Amino acid sequence: MSNLAVLEGVLERITYANEENGYTVARVDTGRGSSDLLTVVGSLLGAQPGESLRMEGRWGSHPQYGKQFSVENYTTVLPATVQGIRRYLGSGLIKGIGPRIAERIVDHFGADTLDVIEREPGKLVEVPGLGPKRTKMIGAAWEEQKAIKEVMVFLQGVGVSTSIAVRIYKKYGDASISVVRNQPYRLAADVWGIGFLTADRIAQAVGIPHDSPDRVKAGLQYALSQSTDQGHCYLPEERLIADSVKLLQVDTGLVIDCLAELAAEEEGVVREQVPSPEGGDPVTAVYLVPFHRAELSLAAQLTRLLRTDEDRMPAFQDVAWDKALAWLADRTGAELAPEQEQAVRLALTRKVAVLTGGPGCGKSFTVRSIVELARAKKAKVVLAAPTGRAAKRLAELTGAEASTVHRLLELKPGGDAAYDRDRPLDADLVVVDEASMLDLLLANKLVKAVAPGAHLLLVGDVDQLPSVGAGEVLSDLLADGGPVPSVRLTRIFRQAQQSGVVTNAHRINSGAQPLTQGLSDFFLFVEEDTEEAGRLTVDVAARRVPARFGLDPRRDVQVLAPMHRGPAGAGTLNGLLQQAITPARPDVPEKRFGGRVFRVGDKVTQIRNNYEKGKNGVFNGTVGVVTSLNPVDQRLTVLTDEDEEVPYDFDELDELSHAYAVTIHRSQGSEYPAVVIPVTTGAWMMLQRNLLYTAVTRARKLVVLVGSRKAIGQAVRTASAGRRFTALDHRLIGGGFVGKIT
Repeated sequence: MSNLAVLEGVLERITYANEENGYTVARVDTGRGSSDLLTVVGSLLGAQPGESLRMEGRWGSHPQYGKQFSVENYTTVLPATVQGIRRYLGSGLIKGIGPRIAERIVDHFGADTLDVIEREPGKLVEVPGLGPKRTKMIGAAWEEQKAIKEVMVFLQGVGVSTSIAVRIYKKYGDASISVVRNQPYRLAADVWGIGFLTADRIAQAVGIPHDSPDRVKAGLQYALSQSTDQGHCYLPEERLIADSVKLLQVDTGLVIDCLAELAAEEEGVVREQVPSPEGGDPVTAVYLVPFHRAELSLAAQLTRLLRTDEDRMPAFQDVAWDKALAWLADRTGAELAPEQEQAVRLALTRKVAVLTGGPGCGKSFTVRSIVELARAKKAKVVLAAPTGRAAKRLAELTGAEASTVHRLLELKPGGDAAYDRDRPLDADLVVVDEASMLDLLLANKLVKAVAPGAHLLLVGDVDQLPSVGAGEVLSDLLADGGPVPSVRLTRIFRQAQQSGVVTNAHRINSGAQPLTQGLSDFFLFVEEDTEEAGRLTVDVAARRVPARFGLDPRRDVQVLAPMHRGPAGAGTLNGLLQQAITPARPDVPEKRFGGRVFRVGDKVTQIRNNYEKGKNGVFNGTVGVVTSLNPVDQRLTVLTDEDEEVPYDFDELDELSHAYAVTIHRSQGSEYPAVVIPVTTGAWMMLQRNLLYTAVTRARKLVVLVGSRKAIGQAVRTASAGRRFTALDHRLIGGGFVGKIT
């Protein structure tokens, strides 16, 4: 084996970093002037621009980039020259020091600068413009940087990527090394972004045996949590055992034993017999504890609301409906259709009701009518929706304030709500729009907070995709034989019949091909090749639609992709759309993070619930625009679609993703003036009717499909991919249970 070559240089910039495996492409100044930067490749985990590196590796050549150095391992060396120190400190490595402050500090302390920060950070106040607050911040950031380095070196040894290493450190601090060494499976439960597979890799590296019961239990819980990510509230026991054996590659007997142990633990899993989704013999359902509790609780709370004798809107029990409806028609300037009238009566006389129906059937007008009548009788009405955009739309429609469900309940860190059964909402009528998006956990929190005697109206389109989170709440409430009264609006109003968007939504929903000729608001650009369809989607969304219809490509046009991966997937399209809409410019600040670049003006979305952020947390799916980016404070600010300014530290940028293109699943509950939908054979496995229907119904004015007729045909023909595993409908009907297994 040949000896490794040694290269020393200052890391100038990272041009690419893969967060998963730490593979990095960077430019290094070897001291021959900045015009002669050298490319280095390899795992540079934790290295920061401005640091002096001593790298061991091999020289090689790349056909496109020329001579380059492949790094096998490296150490950081603190810079010794004044110029090196200035560059090191000015790189944004230490929070609170940017290039200007670095200049001042180095002018003051010269070559002793790093010694001063290390040993006597209090002396920094001697530097003009540095107060005690900034000095303290610099000292703390330096200490943290040192501690992180130590943890990083250890984690690098067990193959953990930079962003995850930082998160582990943030979670456990000085205990990081001990947790990783002794309880690696804790990481999967405690640290966002670490799944079982990463924890398993780490466990292997630190020598945890393959058949350790800890590993098997963690694997079982991982298989269940994966299934909740796919929307299931439980898994049938046989399927869970089979999935886990395949995942863990261990004996079936060991999995069965560990499952029994988990079921005996307080916070493990719950096994219960429930009616089979296909009919036939009951199945043994295995739930993660929170989902079992939520399903039992939601069924019990709904039953309690339905059965209570209290009524916070008693005036409607003996109202003269003909007079009330005549007064309403006078107020709104339109008569209610018979099915709308039925919905109005139901919402005002029954404690829980569901209103469903497709676009153009008058759901909005019905809701407005219900709110008008309730207000006329001085009822306290509270309006909410799962997303900021849907809440805004509800407020515009009713002329009353509406908020997201999260804000309404004032969810706190950890996910507990300020309003619950012991402290219910002060409301006589609670109206929740876009209720198809309510997952089991959120629906449970919401229903708990409705006071006995208050009325709850859930409004949504049950034919859309079910919630991103586990459960099929709206669908379960509408199940045959259930106790919740409902109205389904089916008549398309004359005005709406003139809209190609509405007409085609109903055609798709009934299994017919959409019409793509001769309409002024619904178009198809045919392109069979998936890659070409991706490029054409970008051209249509960034240039053609804005030019022809006078729309803003960032604010008014949304690309909705069936899937994230692939040449016409949201991931690739985001990169291309960013280049087209918010390209790099010398005057626009930007920050590289992983394989992505964030710029001022970028359209972004939050990709996890974070209860610590903003006034009441920032939730998965919240969309916003980057309004500022500060390399000194290492922070960027996002103005969300709820008009809140939310700061993100640079090491939190893995919570943000670009949102020029989003998956159709992520677009639920949002409405956009125009949507562009790539429908290609590359997304074949995802193409189903409710997916395309949901995408089309997101558009207020305009839909453009890009792709192949064959793919559209596949989507229209394929009814949705079967029911989710949920027992809420049976719990509401109150029968069919053999009971819990201990």
